[in-house]
Amino acid sequence: MLEFEALPSWVNIAGFAIAGLAIVFAGTRITAVADRLADVTGLGEAATGAVLLGAITSLSGIVTSVTAAYSGHPQLAVSNAAGGIAVQTLFIAIADFAYGRANLEHAAASATNLVYGTLLIALLSLPLIAHFAPPVTVWSVNPCTALLIFAYLFGLQQASKADRLPMWGPRETEETRTDIPDEPAGDRRTMVRLALSFVALAVVVGISGYVVAKSGIVIAERGDIAEGVVGAFLTGVVTSLPELVTTVSAVRRGALTLAVGGILGGNTFDVLFVAFSDIAYREGSIYHTLSAQQSTLFVVSILMTSVLILGLLRREKHGFANIGFESVLIIGIYIVGMATMAAIPG
Repeated sequence: MLEFEALPSWVNIAGFAIAGLAIVFAGTRITAVADRLADVTGLGEAATGAVLLGAITSLSGIVTSVTAAYSGHPQLAVSNAAGGIAVQTLFIAIADFAYGRANLEHAAASATNLVYGTLLIALLSLPLIAHFAPPVTVWSVNPCTALLIFAYLFGLQQASKADRLPMWGPRETEETRTDIPDEPAGDRRTMVRLALSFVALAVVVGISGYVVAKSGIVIAERGDIAEGVVGAFLTGVVTSLPELVTTVSAVRRGALTLAVGGILGGNTFDVLFVAFSDIAYREGSIYHTLSAQQSTLFVVSILMTSVLILGLLRREKHGFANIGFESVLIIGIYIVGMATMAAIPG
């Protein structure tokens, strides 16, 4: 196994950058594959974006957080997760600029995405509650870890019901873009070929995530940078680059529901990074290693998600700079929140 600590700093920085580029490349390709899989499998853009695309583009983040936790760097592991969720929510505002016809949240109206947004707020609240609860563990794993996984699975079930048997839906306007398949479902050969491509790209993302984690730890230690800052601004952003690429790419392809669903679904899955990291962290409950920096990241992510849901409900057609009010607020909250987090001693 390659020992990153034994390598020169410039090699770790170069490895970090190359892994980041690999994540961007794989993320670009994986969007087109996911969009076609949504059609040929009949799953639909919202479900594919939230579950399949969201989980696979999160692979690099999973590997980064779990590797950091197992290596004895719990704050880096949690900051990578929470910081990634915050910056990925910001990506929706960036994608809003890329869609010129109307506010993205107006055009990509979906009851399923609202369910995922609500689920995300609930999941983000659990680590904060666990942090203030007694540090109870079973085999060094906090009960909140099992609760997070159960809540996520229960949320997926509710989202599936909302997609299959919607009790209400958004009013369609001339700017509403619904999910219309570009190719027929049921072609097994195409399905297998796309699935193999998807798996190959997923492997690239996973390996790149490992390199980002190991080189990021070395950069933090040698640069004497707080783990929370490295997680939020370096590993969290780099491992989230697939979401930026896939979101903007999906918008340009006209797969608007896939774009928003990929972020919200990916973010709900990203909360599980903390659960997986708690299992990998062998020194006790990872929730009780949270500093004020990590707590701030969770609160900022909750606030940004709340504003996003409000935008999905309000559905403003046009706003400042041709984006919705929620995108303006999300950008402002992210900037102020990250500045506040960075000012807190690690």
